Amino acid sequence: MAWFKKDKDITSKRVNVPEGLWVKCNSCKEIIYRQEVDKNLKICPKCNYHFRISANERITLLADEGSFVEIGIDLASVDPLNFKDQKLYKDRLKDARGKSNTNEAATAGPALINGHPAILVVLDFSFMGGSMGSVVGEKFIMAAEKATKEKLPLISIASSGGARMQEGIISLMQMAKTSAAISRFKKTKMPYISVLCDPTFGGVSASFAMLGDMIIAEPKSLIGFAGPRVIEQTIKQQLPDGFQTAEFLLQHGMIDMIVNRKELKQTIANLISLTAGNK
Repeated sequence: MAWFKKDKDITSKRVNVPEGLWVKCNSCKEIIYRQEVDKNLKICPKCNYHFRISANERITLLADEGSFVEIGIDLASVDPLNFKDQKLYKDRLKDARGKSNTNEAATAGPALINGHPAILVVLDFSFMGGSMGSVVGEKFIMAAEKATKEKLPLISIASSGGARMQEGIISLMQMAKTSAAISRFKKTKMPYISVLCDPTFGGVSASFAMLGDMIIAEPKSLIGFAGPRVIEQTIKQQLPDGFQTAEFLLQHGMIDMIVNRKELKQTIANLISLTAGNK
């Protein structure tokens, strides 16, 4: 009968596992040691899924050390509509600034990429889903105009849910403004390279993100305009497997290449070298 008795000392023990030590992959659902993911540039070592990274991490990854100089750093969104849903828009902005440690969803400025001068615009999904409001649009335009004036390549890194609804028509205007800025930039004959990361949707994909001379995507990124459920309800048809993945878009000619995060900097540098030379 002693076999069925519980040992109080054993059952009372608890193993203290530090919070955040493990991370679950969004693709293969494996539980992975976070430090292993971080060392691998936040790429799942099991299935090659690319986790989302911040704008600052992205700039560190792409720009030569110490070469990036941010522009428009003091620009910050206001609340022209006094918008409120479950929270005041002002409070959402405050929370987003604290969470992302950035002033807005876009960071822009000149940098060197393997010695090649270029202008970078990077969206940060952790800031209100990388949504494009007036400041995001303005920062993109500042970057495009600087690239136009100095005749430098323009590189955008998109990760966004689309236009920022809290700014209404003002956010939708940014689609036209950014597209017009790209049209002016292309007269310089310098390359505009657009990198699409997980996810890229809505007004961002419907404007500057899909206007690149060369469009690159990270593996397994979700890219589109509306979500698949909305599309299925609209067209009354079931969508094919893998619809809106980078791999599906490459197969159907919507993007030019899929590049692993580890190879992205060298790939962009090579494209600049081939298309812009040493100009």
